[in-house]
Amino acid sequence: MRTAEITRSTKETQITVWLSLDGGPVEISTGVGFFDHMLNSFAVHGGLGLKVHTEGDLYVDCHHTIEDTGIVIGQALCQALGNKGGIQRFGSFFIPMDEALAFSSVDISGRPFLVFDASFPEESIGGYDSCMTEEFFRALAFQAGITLHLKCEYGKNSHHMTEAVYKAAAHALKAAVQETGAGVLSTKGIL
Repeated sequence: MRTAEITRSTKETQITVWLSLDGGPVEISTGVGFFDHMLNSFAVHGGLGLKVHTEGDLYVDCHHTIEDTGIVIGQALCQALGNKGGIQRFGSFFIPMDEALAFSSVDISGRPFLVFDASFPEESIGGYDSCMTEEFFRALAFQAGITLHLKCEYGKNSHHMTEAVYKAAAHALKAAVQETGAGVLSTKGIL
């Protein structure tokens, strides 16, 4: 069963995440409307079952809420992947969203890394700071132990650009976690 449930509680955030690599219900509640929209899109386009309940110090700003949610989703992803055997391992995808085009490539390698190349014209989208897109994906990639490349090739609307990035990441991840029935895809024999 490729599922995980993680709870993390700090002085800044209280987060519970349930994740299934093979689909299931999607229930998102973080207190940041646009972030909820992005996580919903990430789950639906990634073919994931995902339940996220986050209570954060939004009276400060959205930073801790979004970054810490990325940490916990990344931990759940790592746990659900187990020894990373029997999966495709690599995935890449382009997503057009109106005038915006985003690309993602992922390697479920056990080697955490993020390359992020996107500049958003608006600083915020509702209560979501555009700079938090990079922070979310960095937290997710490093906790999940994956190499993740994200690029918004072009765009003019921060909503479209950000949504394209989340959806591209979701589709790349969906391809990478596809079951192959083979062993660990590595010349080393382990990841």
